[in-house]
Amino acid sequence: MTSGTANLIGFVGMACIIFAYGYITWNDRANPFVQHGVNLLGAALLTVSLLVNMNPPSLVLEGFWAAIAVWGLVKAVRNRNLPSRKREGPGVGQSAGSHPAPSPLPHAGGGK
Repeated sequence: MTSGTANLIGFVGMACIIFAYGYITWNDRANPFVQHGVNLLGAALLTVSLLVNMNPPSLVLEGFWAAIAVWGLVKAVRNRNLPSRKREGPGVGQSAGSHPAPSPLPHAGGGK
């Protein structure tokens, strides 16, 4: 692979990472599969470029970038498989894993 081809691949990878960052910035409810998938693709393409045009610090950075993207994808898959109630978290006045408290029964009659 020529240095020019590697640079072109690296620029496409850079565009992927910039797109993913802009995507999560502009979207209030970004799809984690798009976000992390495009980041992983960008890291892989930049890694190809860096293997031809060696820059060790950037290569290490792309390794961490890819690992974080894989971690995000794994979390997204796990969250997708959870029931929607657990995924949204506890409701107001609830702690995780608890159920809403029943309403107190009205008191009958007067007191002493």
